[in-house]
Amino acid sequence: MREIKRSIKSKQNTKQITKAMEMVAASRLRRAQEAAVSARPYTDKLKEVVSSIASASGGSKHPMLQSRPIKRTAYLVITSDRGLAGGYNANILRKVLLTIKEKHNSKDEYAVFVIGRKGRDFFQRRGIPIVEEVTGLSDSPKFSDIKEVAAKAVRGFEEGKYDELHLAYNEFRNAVTQIPTLKRLLPLGDIAAGGEKAEYEYEPSAEEVLNVLLPKYAETLVFSAVLEGKASEFGARMTAMGNATKNATKMIADLTLHYNRARQAAITQEISEIVAGANAQQ
Repeated sequence: MREIKRSIKSKQNTKQITKAMEMVAASRLRRAQEAAVSARPYTDKLKEVVSSIASASGGSKHPMLQSRPIKRTAYLVITSDRGLAGGYNANILRKVLLTIKEKHNSKDEYAVFVIGRKGRDFFQRRGIPIVEEVTGLSDSPKFSDIKEVAAKAVRGFEEGKYDELHLAYNEFRNAVTQIPTLKRLLPLGDIAAGGEKAEYEYEPSAEEVLNVLLPKYAETLVFSAVLEGKASEFGARMTAMGNATKNATKMIADLTLHYNRARQAAITQEISEIVAGANAQQ
């Protein structure tokens, strides 16, 4: 009975912690979701402008828009710094690792950029070299927090160090659904196709404007994925902690039932001993 009572107390303490974490994740999810949603119009408008300029100026000749033979591929992987978020990190890391094993025969054929401590530790344990990493992001990340790693990955493609750049993150659908996504970020080969030719005036020229906007657009897509990842992280953590709280409640109920049965058995045993002792004295 003492062991059962100690176990019940332990489960109750765990339940308090998971319930608190669920509530904190729920409050942070709301802000992260608003940030992810509010960033989409800017990204869409920037894409529209870049597409229009590329279509009007024959910008498909720009290096960031041209496909080339794939000799080396870069992956920019977005994870969280903390765990206790269900399969949030494991799903996307497993997807990236499987892709690397299927597509590449040696470490010279790919490079990895990582945002998040969980991703960094995952690749380090497997001996996969990391070109650049960012850890310790706040719950409300700013563009300046990830600009360096995003710019370095994009610049590597521009300079020909990588022939492809893939972005790996969890796409946010709702609090219980996060989609592990691995998509090609560069080259932006399809952005010039079908772009509407809006009337813009350029200074100094359309080509120069495109040279500035294309890297910024690619970096904006990375930041948008980071915001999606944060919303997904809090949604996954809220769901995981909610499930943990329900499991703790069920375990406490089961243990309480066992405790009551053991207590009843002990009382019955004591009564039997008293009755037996009384009968023995007669």
